[in-house]
Amino acid sequence: MKAFKLVPIGRLIQFGLCTVLGAALLPGSSLAQDFPNKSIRLIVPFPPGGPNDIIARLVGKRMGEILKQTIVIENRAGQGGVVGTDVVAKSAPDGYTIAISSAGALAISPSMEKVSYDTLKDLQPITLVAKVPEMLVVATSVPAKDMKELIALAKAQPGKLNFASSGNGSLPHLAGELFKLQAKIDIVHVPYRGAAPAVNDLLGQQVQMVFLDLPVLLEQVKAGKLRAIAIGAPERVPSAPDVPTTKEVGFPDLQTENWYGMVAAAKTPPNIVAILNKAALEAMKDPDVKDRLAAQGATLVGDTPEHFGTYIASETKKWADVIKQAGVPVQQ
Repeated sequence: MKAFKLVPIGRLIQFGLCTVLGAALLPGSSLAQDFPNKSIRLIVPFPPGGPNDIIARLVGKRMGEILKQTIVIENRAGQGGVVGTDVVAKSAPDGYTIAISSAGALAISPSMEKVSYDTLKDLQPITLVAKVPEMLVVATSVPAKDMKELIALAKAQPGKLNFASSGNGSLPHLAGELFKLQAKIDIVHVPYRGAAPAVNDLLGQQVQMVFLDLPVLLEQVKAGKLRAIAIGAPERVPSAPDVPTTKEVGFPDLQTENWYGMVAAAKTPPNIVAILNKAALEAMKDPDVKDRLAAQGATLVGDTPEHFGTYIASETKKWADVIKQAGVPVQQ
C-alpha cells in the first residue's frame, strides 16, 4: 500500500493561487464577466463622412451609452477597407478592438487580391448591422427610361456603353458585372478612385451608367440630374419610393446591396461576443438611430453572430462566382 506524502501548507496555498489566477486568465473565464471595464476601440476602415463612418458613429455612440463605456471611433482607411479590417484581425481577442466593416473588405477583397487575413478564420462575427442598396442610374443623355429600354439600347450597341464604378473589385464594379451576366449585354467597365469622381463624370456625360450606394446618388436623382433605373434591394426603400426594385423589373437575382457588419478578432470569448451583440442590437432599436440611418438609405438588420457568419460565407461565395464567371482580373 502506498504511503501518502505530506505537502507543506505553503506549497498548497501557492498552488491554489496559481490555479485560480491561471483559470481567471483563460478566455471566457469569470474575469471576462466584468466586460467592458474600459473604453472600446471601434475601427472604421474608411475615411470620415461615408456610409460606413456614419453607421459606425451612430450605432457606436448608442452602444457606448448602453455599455456605460466610451466607444472611440478610429478611421483606418486603405485598400478598400482591408487595412482597417486587418487591424481587428490582428488585435487581442478581448472585445476591446472591434470594427464595423463592409461587404467589400469581408466578402469581396479576399477573392480579388491577397489579404493578410482570412475572414472566416481570423474574425469573429458579432452582428450584421445594416444594408444599403445599390442604385442603378443613367446619365440624362441616355435615352433609356427604364430597365427594358436600357437593355435594348445596350444590345443594339454592344461595347459602346460604359458603366462607372468606385474602383476595380468594388461592390459597384461587381454589381455591374452581375448585371452584364444576367442581362447578357456587353458594356464596358470604367473604374474610378472612389464614388465622387465616378458621379462627376456621369453628370458630365463621360460615362453612361453606374451602380452605387443609394445615398451617394439620391440627391442627384431627386434633382433630375441623374435618372434612376432600379434598386438592388428586395423591397422598395422609403427614401426613393418611386424607384422599382431589380426584382420588379425582371431580375430577381440582381440583388446588389452593400452591407456593414460588426466583427472582432477570432477567439474572442463567447460571453464577450454576446455582450457586444446585445448592445449593438439594442442600439439599432433606438428610434433616433433608426430614423437617422433610414434618411441615409440604410436598413438596419441585427442578427446573431452565427447567422452573420453564415451570411458572410454566402456573400463570399456569391461574389467569388461572379468574379470567376465575368473573368474579372484578380491580383496574384
